[in-house]
Amino acid sequence: MENKICKLLHIPHPIIQAGMVWVSGGKLAAASANAGILGVIGAGSMKPDLLELHVQKAKSLTSHPERLAVNVPLLYEKTKEQLETALKLGIKTFITSAGSPKTYTQWLKDQGCVVIHVTSSPELALKCEAAGCDAVIAEGFEAGGHNGRDEITTLVLIPQVVDAVKIPVIAAGGIADGRAMAAAFCLGAGGVQMGTRFVATKESSAHDHFKAAVIAATSSSTMLMMKNVVPVRLLKNKFFDEIKMMEDRCATPAELIQHLGHGRAKEGMLDGNMERGELEIGQIAALIRDIPTVEVLVKRILAEYESAKLRL
Repeated sequence: MENKICKLLHIPHPIIQAGMVWVSGGKLAAASANAGILGVIGAGSMKPDLLELHVQKAKSLTSHPERLAVNVPLLYEKTKEQLETALKLGIKTFITSAGSPKTYTQWLKDQGCVVIHVTSSPELALKCEAAGCDAVIAEGFEAGGHNGRDEITTLVLIPQVVDAVKIPVIAAGGIADGRAMAAAFCLGAGGVQMGTRFVATKESSAHDHFKAAVIAATSSSTMLMMKNVVPVRLLKNKFFDEIKMMEDRCATPAELIQHLGHGRAKEGMLDGNMERGELEIGQIAALIRDIPTVEVLVKRILAEYESAKLRL
């Protein structure tokens, strides 16, 4: 399966375990690296000192530190410190999101790093290429967590981005098994990123209550909310109902932000408060029905991919 993505990221299999807030810590990233895919630590929920602990933990649990990466959303005030912390610890692959690809790409490239930026449109993908990014992650509307406002689905987005840029494209959003991986390759992607599927693994930092809610999800269990503030796909719960009622009565962005408050995602995803917490998850949760180890999961995905190829 070796291709440009495998060579770029030093991995045997072109799969990226997404760097999600409160879920993607050092244990999950190391398990992913050991399974032959890119293991990503999600820095969005970490201050620099906590990020340092997770990078050190990941490196202590794998013999393949070259397969480790850090995802850094560019909207936090300590972004530069997060990047510097990861660099100090030897991380050479960075996934950036939620900001301009111009901000840090060249600076990271000058230090010998691989930089991948997340995009939800072909227009932004072109800006990523112009900024010097090595690849883009084209993430469709189905994805969990914070999402693009244009609601472009993965099936539509991937070929548009592939046609727009010359750099490699990694497909994301609604991908959780080998069938979807094969489909993404047919659309021109060189790799896939999976987030929701890795929430429901043994090594994920997600609370057991959250994992149980993911595998109990149905096709109508998630919805993209707060589009006028911070678009985010949520699992339906009491907090979701409150936000929906506020949006139905045309609450102002300020009111929504005030109700969101601070720590909602941690309260739900890490601490397991299924009523009051903000539960970020993708539509593909409806297809997830177990909580395997990362090693078992990756082997299954690869077997499903080979079976899917035979049906093409």
